[in-house]
Amino acid sequence: MSHDPLHALEAHYRSMPPVVAMQVRIAEFDGERLRLQAPLATHVNDKGTAFGGSLTSLMTLAAWGLTTLQVEAAGLDAEVYVADSDIRYKAPLRADLEAEATLAEGDWPAFLRTLRQRGRARVTLRAQVPLPDGGVATEMQARYVAILRPPAAA
Repeated sequence: MSHDPLHALEAHYRSMPPVVAMQVRIAEFDGERLRLQAPLATHVNDKGTAFGGSLTSLMTLAAWGLTTLQVEAAGLDAEVYVADSDIRYKAPLRADLEAEATLAEGDWPAFLRTLRQRGRARVTLRAQVPLPDGGVATEMQARYVAILRPPAAA
């Protein structure tokens, strides 16, 4: 039986009730970038634009998902946590939400090497929500921490 990492990530997202309510779906993963989408209709605020908390949540999930996919692709079993983030709201969004996460600093091989050697590692990611015209509605820089799970007892 083959293991499809995107199917596993979608199942993980579906295991979290708040994420289910957001109607998040994976739009694209190319190995270096993860793109998530969610409909504006479930994230609209009193101004008819995307709710700021939803924008932040979608970016956080995209960066968490990208980190999780990298850890799993390396054959490691780790918990991934967001450590801190810096969010900038630049313009209102009046369209469906789309968040794209990429590595901001460092490189995946160094992060994974540290995780193997020390049992924990940090990585900085960048995520953004684009506007339909090509601008940016919201951007985030965040640090994520991965901690290896202890081996299961026999």
